[in-house]
Amino acid sequence: MTTAVAPPAPLLDRIADPELHVSGDPHALWRWMREFSSVHRHEAGELPAFWSLTRYEDIRAVYRDPGTFSSACGVLLRPARLGDDPGGGLTLALSDPPRHKELRSLMADWFSTRAVRGLEDSVRTAARTAVARALDQGGCDFVDLAGRFSSSVICGIIGIPEADHEDIYRWCEEAFSAHTSLAAHPQLMEYFMELLYDRMAEPADDLVSALVNGTVHGELLSEHEVLLNCENLIGATENGRLALIGGMLAFLRHPDQWQRLRQDRGLLPGAVEEVVRWTSSATHSMRTATRPCTIRGRHIEAGDRVVLWLPSANRDEDVFEDPYRFDIARRPNRHIALASGEHFCIGSTLARAEMRALFTELLDSTHVIEESGPVTLVRSNAVNGPASLPVRLTPGKPTA
Repeated sequence: MTTAVAPPAPLLDRIADPELHVSGDPHALWRWMREFSSVHRHEAGELPAFWSLTRYEDIRAVYRDPGTFSSACGVLLRPARLGDDPGGGLTLALSDPPRHKELRSLMADWFSTRAVRGLEDSVRTAARTAVARALDQGGCDFVDLAGRFSSSVICGIIGIPEADHEDIYRWCEEAFSAHTSLAAHPQLMEYFMELLYDRMAEPADDLVSALVNGTVHGELLSEHEVLLNCENLIGATENGRLALIGGMLAFLRHPDQWQRLRQDRGLLPGAVEEVVRWTSSATHSMRTATRPCTIRGRHIEAGDRVVLWLPSANRDEDVFEDPYRFDIARRPNRHIALASGEHFCIGSTLARAEMRALFTELLDSTHVIEESGPVTLVRSNAVNGPASLPVRLTPGKPTA
């Protein structure tokens, strides 16, 4: 690798600054860190002190050692004044083994390969509806198209009637736009409370019923736990939709790859993996050390926060050949955009099915897709991708 000049200390201190991620170049910083300071300590300020990990192997190792690196105190950086995440130990994302395994078992059947295969017709229908709406209008903000599509799919799994999908989508958008948690949105939480009580009285074949009636360590989940897990699942769709949106942007900026996919649909599974790697829509995940340990000679104390920068791992030159090239035929492609180990994304199979369905529908139904306005990015250090992606869609099946 070409020798790099060390960035000024203030830039290293800004690694978690949302402004760097929306208007700067975090990849340049991560690239320098991988070479010169791949395990880097950041002192306390508005955020608590934390360690940054930027290399693939180190991040993968942390994911696979939940005994040493706990999720229960929170998996995202929070201002020090807020303390640990209040959902710690209560949700799938914020729990450790063995509780994590039991919680996951309540939900796993709804996201299994078999379950997703059973959903393929409804996922394709949702994709067809979303694309047809955009084509009728001559274009759209792709953020809206992907958001409605993704929201519709998860709402169906959770057990939300189709008539209410639009309300759920609108409330989630309001929360995402305000950079607040879904749990802070009163109408959304009120809706879930009513749904929860409905399923207590009359269980149905849906995920809310599984949570309401399932047990962990032999005990029913509390109403608070059910609500938080529903919020967690709905909120997780933000990563999925950002990967869809970021994938479309990648194809727009690399039209040769879109044309390549048009000509050979057999490349679609690999294209999905490359989109997931390229977008790495979850920017970071955090763990808290439960005991002293050493990573690349740096001593981590019990209680230290360790932040895993996933886009950096998925551009690691030691793992990916020419990592800054978007290549839908990339082999191998062992990205960890969907985590690894105990916390491997429970919705990974569904997310891939959504991508295949939406990209297939776009390939089948559009002659041209092109940007029609300025692209803006999400202002966040937790997730990344376009906040707005205006596109113009011309209908018709293209000639080969």
